Amino acid sequence: MLSIMTDPEGPDAARPRRTSTLARLRTALPVLGPSERRVVEVLVEHRAEVVEWSAAEVAAAAQTSPATVIRACQSVGFRGFQHLRLELARSAPEAPAPGSDPLAQLVGEAVDVLGVARDSLDAEAFERAVRALVGAPRVVLVGSGFSAPPVLDASMRFATAGRPVEAPGDVLAQQFAARSLGPADVCLAVSYSGANAHTLAACAAAREGGATVVAVTSFARSPLARVTDVALVTGAVGQAHDVDPALSRLGHSLVLHALAERLLAAGPHRPGTSDRMRGVVADALSDG
Repeated sequence: MLSIMTDPEGPDAARPRRTSTLARLRTALPVLGPSERRVVEVLVEHRAEVVEWSAAEVAAAAQTSPATVIRACQSVGFRGFQHLRLELARSAPEAPAPGSDPLAQLVGEAVDVLGVARDSLDAEAFERAVRALVGAPRVVLVGSGFSAPPVLDASMRFATAGRPVEAPGDVLAQQFAARSLGPADVCLAVSYSGANAHTLAACAAAREGGATVVAVTSFARSPLARVTDVALVTGAVGQAHDVDPALSRLGHSLVLHALAERLLAAGPHRPGTSDRMRGVVADALSDG
């Protein structure tokens, strides 16, 4: 499974990912230990000065050791501090500066989120999810709280592709639907934290019936990712377990949209489905 943390000894270690260096640093914060998190916070806060600092100077600012600085850089996906410092020096300055234009700042963060989702997603896992969905007689989508809107949006997109889909809004209804799934069916779960108790219960019920469980989540090391057959991990962005992980939902929605596009390309179950769906939209438009 690809994640925001690249193996420092692997083939990706010698080249930076497409996501900006600062985006990678910010994205790593929720999944780092306390000492390494302090290092990355210093790197982000003092990014302009860090290109002139030594590992010892960063360690002093983070109240840790130079060895921890190096490990933190490797955890984020760089060979070490010198490699990270070089990439920071190469990075174009951010515009606008934080606080100068709230809307532009938010748009910039959203761009980073989508880049992280693109770089974090395991392409092989995505293809396995597509194959499972294309062949499923029934698909049940589950998710609650702030994950409910992406689930509802995905259910509408899957329906326009002519696929059998259910997206119960009530958590008990999700349990009932999940328990009725069989070996050929799919339970598609969405959860930012991957630790939502209701979503985990629905996935467990689906697995008991033999259904394939596909998860869209932000954290690779989460209970949900461990109990699913296919985990589509978009990377953690912002503080861990935010009350409203609005930006992370962009990555989830992007993955769900890509799945819907693949289902649409695979063809509807019945001839003329696309024309009927367009008719629904046309009928909803006002002549006035």
